[in-house]
Amino acid sequence: MNLQKRLATKILKAGYGRVKIQPGKEKEAKEAITSFDVKGLIKKKIIFKIHKKGVSRVRANKTRKQKQKGRKKGKGSRKGSPNARQDFKRTWISKVRSQRELLKRLRQNKKITKDSYKMLYLKSKGGFFRSTGHLKLFMEENNLFIKK
Repeated sequence: MNLQKRLATKILKAGYGRVKIQPGKEKEAKEAITSFDVKGLIKKKIIFKIHKKGVSRVRANKTRKQKQKGRKKGKGSRKGSPNARQDFKRTWISKVRSQRELLKRLRQNKKITKDSYKMLYLKSKGGFFRSTGHLKLFMEENNLFIKK
């Protein structure tokens, strides 16, 4: 039986432990001496190989679906710094774009003067404001809105 299994491992390209002989057909398998004989037994499915055991993706897929829905993303599930999740440049771009958009709207609607627009634009460019809310608060505190 060792010979037949050894020949089958080369033919099936599997390890010795994965090659199996059908129970009750051992006599027929013992008669096979050459690799040609073993190939015949493989075709008859008397000698076969067991599939490799893989790692199941079921749990991983389930977690991924939950994360797509927005679950499992709390503070306890996060690894790495906030910068690792979204880099400084991306946060900076989104922050400055929203501030510039707000300033542009205010200038178009004539809520602020050209001079105050320029001053606020340069301040936002320099990273003075944390957010659009902070920008609005600064404008209210310094009376930069045009009163009609």
